[in-house]
Amino acid sequence: MAPTTPSTAPAGRHVLAELTGCSAVVLNDPASLENGFRRCAEEGGATLVSSHFHHFSPQGVSGVVVIAQSHVTVHTWPEHGYAAVDVFTCGQPEIAEAVMELIIASLHAETVHRTSFERGPHSIPQRLPAST
Repeated sequence: MAPTTPSTAPAGRHVLAELTGCSAVVLNDPASLENGFRRCAEEGGATLVSSHFHHFSPQGVSGVVVIAQSHVTVHTWPEHGYAAVDVFTCGQPEIAEAVMELIIASLHAETVHRTSFERGPHSIPQRLPAST
């Protein structure tokens, strides 16, 4: 099998969001977050594979929803009303964007800092050969 060249490599989209002003109660409830993130993934067009959410003591949750397209993760700091969320999909950028929109809406953040970028060999800037 021939190696994949950058021009034919699958595209990926990674969307990151920093959310503040979220409810501490919601950010500290792993079952609610898991149900909500699974619902957002499905409604956004992703195919669910599995999920796992962990509650830390005394507070905070980290969770992952594995989707056929890649993953959705969250890490929360309820004491700060803060959640760090990322959504990564391979080959279907519209799904990553849709899932993130649904998550942002579901967490009712007061402020959102969001960034989105392509992932994969095709997105790495090509280095020019060194001059001799």
